[in-house]
Amino acid sequence: MRAVTSPLGFDRASAHPAASAAPQRVALARIFLLESYSEFLRLLRAPAFAVPTLAFPLMFYVLFGVLLGSPHASAESARRALASFVVLGTMAPGLFALGIALAIDRERGLLDLKRALPMPRGLYLAAKLSMSMLFAAIVSILLMTIAAAAAGVVLALAQWCLLFVLAVLGVLPFCAIGLLIGALAKASAAPAIANLIYLPMSFLSGLWVPLQFLPHALAALAPLWPSWHLVQLAFAIVGAGDTAGAPGHLLVLGGVAVACAAAARRALSRPR
Repeated sequence: MRAVTSPLGFDRASAHPAASAAPQRVALARIFLLESYSEFLRLLRAPAFAVPTLAFPLMFYVLFGVLLGSPHASAESARRALASFVVLGTMAPGLFALGIALAIDRERGLLDLKRALPMPRGLYLAAKLSMSMLFAAIVSILLMTIAAAAAGVVLALAQWCLLFVLAVLGVLPFCAIGLLIGALAKASAAPAIANLIYLPMSFLSGLWVPLQFLPHALAALAPLWPSWHLVQLAFAIVGAGDTAGAPGHLLVLGGVAVACAAAARRALSRPR
């Protein structure tokens, strides 16, 4: 059957929205993959990001969880150490990959350039978010490999998989916090602000030192930090914590992600 041509000289079938929907989806997917790939190379080639994000959690886990771990420590203690360092490795990609990079891009005018390009604005942030999740996945896999091979941690397959999923999705609240940092802070101040959030939050959540060894006044503040809620979920997955509070922990993490993302969106939408 011959295609019907309109008086303006183009094929009516090709003008139908359904006919152009598939190529448009392919184009958006290609843009997203290219943006994500360039962001991955950018972060991997930046020692200031790659070394703290990838190397530090592994180094600290090998030092404190494997080499300096007590040979008489229980299996539960070994699982708790793994869960703590997985959460520690999950926090950094969200805070640093999004926070510092976004602040630099905003100050250099790259965000204005992205707005001028024929690309949906959300793909830029989606690529950064996906790279944060990818780095969290890499760190968690390396930590779990070391735990199984050198620390003698034994978990069921379902537990390993759930811990991996928690690491990948658990980066989202910290991505939202990083997004807020990048939307408000200057490029020169963003690394210091991210560290001022990352280090105290991880310490006060009991990731470095168990909360029972901290002063009571500091230990009582632990539920204020999203990292504490995330590590409680990790403890429950590895069988070293209570599963009854999981809905509450998820609610807090979701609330932090939504609130920080909404505040960052409002800050980014303001005219410069």
